[in-house]
Amino acid sequence: MPHSETTTKRSRSGDRKPGNRPGKAESRYTVALAPGVASQVARYAQTADTSMSRAIAALVRIGLESQEDRKREFFRKLKDNLPTTIRVSRIDWSMSSAC
Repeated sequence: MPHSETTTKRSRSGDRKPGNRPGKAESRYTVALAPGVASQVARYAQTADTSMSRAIAALVRIGLESQEDRKREFFRKLKDNLPTTIRVSRIDWSMSSAC
């Protein structure tokens, strides 16, 4: 039997898994990891009982959230210290003009 006779055409919607939502765009990327980092990700994936792909996605998400938290903390500290900095600079300025 030739291969072309046994092949059936399937629509794209028929290829979907039940959990996939129609219209949801999914981005896929290939990444190269240093061997040490790859083994750490593999251990994390094993500990979390998930695939390497999901582990990488989770670690990226955690890293981005951490970066946002650090940025918020930096600006909060800057805001808290700003009035003190302005007062000190006024004192220094007024003292230098008195001399």
